Amino acid sequence: MLLRTILAATTAATVLLVPAAAQAAAAEPAAPSTTATVATAAERAAAAADPVIVVGGLSGISIAYEPIAARLRADGYRVSIFQLPNLGLGDIRESARALSSYVDRLRAATGAARVDLVGHSEGGLVSRWYVKYLGGAATVDQYVSLGSPQYGTYVANLVAVLGLGSCAGVIACQQMTIGSSFLADLNAGDDTPGPVRWATVRTWQDELVRPVDNALLADGATNILVQAWCPLRVVGPLGLVLDGTTYTAVRQVLAGAPVQPNCFAV
Repeated sequence: MLLRTILAATTAATVLLVPAAAQAAAAEPAAPSTTATVATAAERAAAAADPVIVVGGLSGISIAYEPIAARLRADGYRVSIFQLPNLGLGDIRESARALSSYVDRLRAATGAARVDLVGHSEGGLVSRWYVKYLGGAATVDQYVSLGSPQYGTYVANLVAVLGLGSCAGVIACQQMTIGSSFLADLNAGDDTPGPVRWATVRTWQDELVRPVDNALLADGATNILVQAWCPLRVVGPLGLVLDGTTYTAVRQVLAGAPVQPNCFAV
């Protein structure tokens, strides 16, 4: 058991400290995918409304989010992927400012009044800072986070210790430590400000967000634990953008439909 814990922590630390070789990029909406999924009439109507931006996480290149983007496109959504500047290694607040500019460009290009945000891991924090402090409450309709350390993760604290208190110079890691000044600012006051509809998705098998419940929000958010619906479903932190059951929950949230994840979705 101790060995498993050490291996999990080592793996998490490696993921958090992957050096960034690629430059940040943001993909424009692509043509609909041929991936087949089943959507209700309400979900299809929702798909015709707001463009969806999938906001990547730490060290997450755009192509890693194509699986969930392809599912959304197949269900009729206009989808683009926002890769964090410098792969999310820098200040989360700077990434949020870049997201703000991207949303403005996308709205101008599509004529959409509002957008929906699906943020994975750090991308959920970037999106939430944008909504809370950079005017996103007026431009975002639905917010969904997938395994985002809303209240920090002791994995980042462990990396900070191993990096002699500096997280090896990775600013985003420092900001995701439990008790950081960044998280104190992000979590001051209302967790869910504005008319935005807020939802979080988390999984018990998330080795990067510990404790797992630090991935949920208070103040009226819809918080979805995959295993509360599907006890035998095994979904890791990266699996949240690949897993079929998780996707059914995301699609239902975006449509404003009751959340009833399909435990048998692939």
